[in-house]
Amino acid sequence: MPFMLWILVMADLLLVMFGGALGSLARYGVGLGAAQLFGSTFPLGTMLINISGSFLLGVLVSLSGPMTISSGTRLFLATGFCGGYTTFSTFSVETLNLMEKGSYGLALVYLFGNLVGGLMAAWVGFILARAL
Repeated sequence: MPFMLWILVMADLLLVMFGGALGSLARYGVGLGAAQLFGSTFPLGTMLINISGSFLLGVLVSLSGPMTISSGTRLFLATGFCGGYTTFSTFSVETLNLMEKGSYGLALVYLFGNLVGGLMAAWVGFILARAL
């Protein structure tokens, strides 16, 4: 691999890595804050993270089209930050945990709150970004 290409690839990897680290820290902070504010009976923190992350990713994907954001910004924010911040794997496990505890009603609220809220947040993000 030519040296300049190697430098560009490494720069992209660093953007994703640092964005992911910040996204993971933000996820931890929001999850911790939500648990402290609202308790841990219902995984509200993860739901808030998934909805806000979906909104942010919707904005970023929309801006990647006609109002093009740089590839570095996209790598840092969309791939890195949002990838480290949103947690649908955790969402799946937490839904199963609620079901195992017999909290089927809460599991359904959690499931649909994340899915519908995330889709709606991404849609609003698209609309707001396109209105710019």
